[in-house]
Amino acid sequence: MSGQASPYLEIDLAKIKYNTSQVVERCHDRGIEALGVTKGFSALPRIVSAMIAGGIDGLADARMENIIELRKRGIDLPITLLRIPRLSNVARVVKYADASVNSEVSVVAALSAAALAAGKTHSVILMIDVGDLREGVLKEHALGAVGCILKLRGVRLAGLGTNVGCFGGVLPEPGNLNMIVEIGDAVYKHYGVKLDILSGGGTSSLFLLERGEIPPGINQLRIGEGILLGTDTTHNRVISWLHQDSFRLLAEIIELKSKPSVPIGNIGRDVLGNRPQFEDIGIRKRAILSIGRQDAYIEGIVPIDDRVKILGASSDHLIVDITDANDQFKLGDNVAFSLTYFGLLSASGSKYIAKVYREDTR
Repeated sequence: MSGQASPYLEIDLAKIKYNTSQVVERCHDRGIEALGVTKGFSALPRIVSAMIAGGIDGLADARMENIIELRKRGIDLPITLLRIPRLSNVARVVKYADASVNSEVSVVAALSAAALAAGKTHSVILMIDVGDLREGVLKEHALGAVGCILKLRGVRLAGLGTNVGCFGGVLPEPGNLNMIVEIGDAVYKHYGVKLDILSGGGTSSLFLLERGEIPPGINQLRIGEGILLGTDTTHNRVISWLHQDSFRLLAEIIELKSKPSVPIGNIGRDVLGNRPQFEDIGIRKRAILSIGRQDAYIEGIVPIDDRVKILGASSDHLIVDITDANDQFKLGDNVAFSLTYFGLLSASGSKYIAKVYREDTR
């Protein structure tokens, strides 16, 4: 037994610093700045400090609450709001964020008014939808939106950006990223404005970076998953030059018994309202762990020992089959899990999961 409250998220800050430095180095070699996306770990300050120690150029987050907390802690790097601002929230966006991504001219107009009232200038990244069908104006509407934004005071059109792989699963490719470059060229030709930023997506774009296929002109990437987990979900791959084990989730065994593999009695619906199916494979050694759906996104955690099998979870308990496990677990031991991006997202923000840091970089 570790003596540490369970469940807990173990965080290796040195590995996060290393991953950051590697991403930054490869981006800089191509003339690209790297923003560290902090939403995946709820902007926990010590992890942000590891990113900063790794040389990240700026930060980006989708939650104003996270951005405000970082400012209160004295973080003075440029911060971009990654979620389209709400009309009801523009004053706080202008106060705390240096830049924001936008796709609605009316929201940019509201940012303009808020910035003028605050005596500030707020930078705007106009998002272009290149096919993933999440946020962004369509290519044919881009110049018109740019023209409207350029007439507004209090805001500065800093550049263009796009998002791929999040909603429609569309992969970043030279063709769709080059659309951003072409629109940037058209803005200069039509309005005489040279845009500072052409933001070409996130971790999924590292695949193109590795192959030297990022279109010339793309000069910013927004990296979260790659730095944190060393994975690229959109391409279903691990990134070989990064660590994949910066985070581990550990939960304690609170019951350990041999039980049948099929419940006894009439089967109704489980806690999620589903009708479960079971295969009769005899008596199995089963452990109940001190973690459940209220603690973390169970579908986003993966046993590090691949011979441990997750059987199911309720709000408070996780049931695993350890019959064939490599380790001889006993009551009170911890079972370790790796995390997907959404597993990390939930675990880092959960008040029920302790955070334990290794090799602090401060």
